[in-house]
Amino acid sequence: MLDIFSYFRWQDFVDILVVGFVIHQLMTIIRGTRSVQMVVGIVILTIGYFLASVFDLATFKWIMQTFLSSILLIVIIVFQQDIRRALTRVGKSPFHKQTEVADKELEEIIRTLFYLAKRRIGALIVIERETNLGDFIESGFELDARLTKELLISIFMPVSPLHDGAVIISVGRIQHAGCILPLTQNPYINKRYGTRHRAAIGLTEETDAVVLVVSEETQEISIVRHGALTTVEDEISLTNSLRAIFVAKNSSSSWKNWMKR
Repeated sequence: MLDIFSYFRWQDFVDILVVGFVIHQLMTIIRGTRSVQMVVGIVILTIGYFLASVFDLATFKWIMQTFLSSILLIVIIVFQQDIRRALTRVGKSPFHKQTEVADKELEEIIRTLFYLAKRRIGALIVIERETNLGDFIESGFELDARLTKELLISIFMPVSPLHDGAVIISVGRIQHAGCILPLTQNPYINKRYGTRHRAAIGLTEETDAVVLVVSEETQEISIVRHGALTTVEDEISLTNSLRAIFVAKNSSSSWKNWMKR
């Protein structure tokens, strides 16, 4: 037993920690998605290959060996969305870009949401953070306008040609409207959620944006982050949630403080 520890280096300890961290992050990314079922399927096939080797099942072993020889290509094809999401997180710059939203701008957004909810008018508002949303704004119309309650309401009114798409807010301005967002592929989403909610979840699964959704059927207002949807009850809880995301976090940014020093 002591001989084992005599060969154990500090590099091995670091290696185990790194591998454990990577596996944990991968499981966090694919948790709750169809990828979990695919991973289970690959594990079962791998076990089948070893059993075929043990019991000398030549034909089945050859089939499994042929399949597993292309496993890297298969993983890339099957998990392309999860890989893209993981690389986006890994490649995120530690130097925070300008993502602050002032209290006045948050107030305009909150007032708009509750105005629309009371009148059963659906809305989808995306607030950009560190991940650039350039891939998703190509389907919309550029506005680059000052953020006001009146403008947001006019965009989401049913008579507006832009009301079905999403509004993207960046650096405190309404940059684009009428944008089409990717729908989530998560099969475990509650069936009562419609296209707006699924689009909000789909975008936040791939980016770090914060999406606000107004349901025209239930009059509910929801915050969506990192693929998770939370329904808010009143203006106070919504204000506190948004301030915690955009005000408190940015004001205490360790990287900014380090750069200032």
